Amino acid sequence: MSSRDLILARVRRALADVPRDDTPYDQAFERGYLREHGDRSVEQTVDLLAENLADYRARVHRCDADGLAATIAGLLAARGSASVVVPTGLDRDWLAATDVTQVPDRLDSTPAELDLVDSVVTACAVAIAETGTIVLDGGPDQGRRRITLVPDHHICVVRVPAQVVSSVPQGLERLDPARPLTWISGPSATSDIELDRVEGVHGPRTLEVVLVSGG
Repeated sequence: MSSRDLILARVRRALADVPRDDTPYDQAFERGYLREHGDRSVEQTVDLLAENLADYRARVHRCDADGLAATIAGLLAARGSASVVVPTGLDRDWLAATDVTQVPDRLDSTPAELDLVDSVVTACAVAIAETGTIVLDGGPDQGRRRITLVPDHHICVVRVPAQVVSSVPQGLERLDPARPLTWISGPSATSDIELDRVEGVHGPRTLEVVLVSGG
């Protein structure tokens, strides 16, 4: 008998005299918790998102739809990027103002190849204001998870206000749990036992979020 079998046998013995509960899981417990904290307008919710993103050391930029291409081009130029990974479904107009070499998101691309690329530009699935979190779900305009983990510079575009919600419960309602979800709260960072912060360990060292309104 394996350790797994032993543990399960003990669980079954412990539950032997417990009546069976056929209540569906989603009805078994009352969930009367707050769905969001505070009563904010749309503008205040977006401001809170920007504030919390910045608190996590993400760089936040704002523009309208007409200025998005120029904003992305400026960020790539300021970074000195010579190449950028592009998801297959990304709106090509977003990169119309830059002549940086575009590297397509390919199934057969290796980590070593992606490590040679300077930046990546993606959209997102949803942005959560209260936690300053950007969520990617691997959609066509976001690409495979690895393209947002290997390059050292990630530019993520958030459509305002359509993709911004106040809280995690509201964000979960928009997400498909069967998809490969990546939750991002600021650039990748960790701290050792002496609390020395090191960025870029698990993903991009620099995260730039563009909040684009209109269009």
